[in-house]
Amino acid sequence: MPVIIQSNEIEDIQTPDGGVMRLHVVRPAGPGRFPGVLFFSEIYQVTDPIRRLAAMVAGQGYLVAIPEVYHEYESPGTILRYDQTGTDRGNALKTTKTVAAFDADAKLGLAALSSNAACTGRLATMGVCLGGHLAYRAALNPSVSAAACFYATDIHSGTLGAGKADDSLARMNELRAETLFVWGRQDPHVPFAGRQIIRARLEEVGARYEWHEVNAAHAFLRDEGPRYDPALFIQSIGWMLAMFQRTLSC
Repeated sequence: MPVIIQSNEIEDIQTPDGGVMRLHVVRPAGPGRFPGVLFFSEIYQVTDPIRRLAAMVAGQGYLVAIPEVYHEYESPGTILRYDQTGTDRGNALKTTKTVAAFDADAKLGLAALSSNAACTGRLATMGVCLGGHLAYRAALNPSVSAAACFYATDIHSGTLGAGKADDSLARMNELRAETLFVWGRQDPHVPFAGRQIIRARLEEVGARYEWHEVNAAHAFLRDEGPRYDPALFIQSIGWMLAMFQRTLSC
């Protein structure tokens, strides 16, 4: 059955510091209640490729919310460009913002989803690049049933946030959500040795996870630019949707 989506909703959430975190909400347009997916973007915030991916997921019957990850430093609605200036800015903010602040955003976003009248209360996370790491950390919250982490940066090196000393590997024993990890084998940001570190830790803690390594570069899901691989996009998102269907059905 075709699903028409509503993609222009925003929700501005007050943060403890007196600021605002903007959520971009994409959902099926018809009546009903749907599982919620908190979707963390790459370092460029809510770009057109991120919106298109969110629309595709929402069209499968999910209520998708995308937070602006750098809301403390950029005005609501700011998009960083896919150029050197945008990349430098995004990478700089990734290690300016504290890990505690990233975690606080996740809790706010999950609470906003669960309280949305169109949400069933079943929650998942997903993310790409920086967002893959944030999706994993958000899944440490017990309310999250599943997390899809695509080429998640910095987990293996423990270098997310101010001070470049996150505790993501150390906290993996807290993970109760089922997780999906998808990696590009030609991705220089997460080399083979780094992937081995993450998988070994997943095994050590007895995590419920699915693991795929494909022949692709970093950001191969981004449907803009030279690294996009449409065939692997379809395959990878299929893995995620199968997990969501399995874990989020009421």
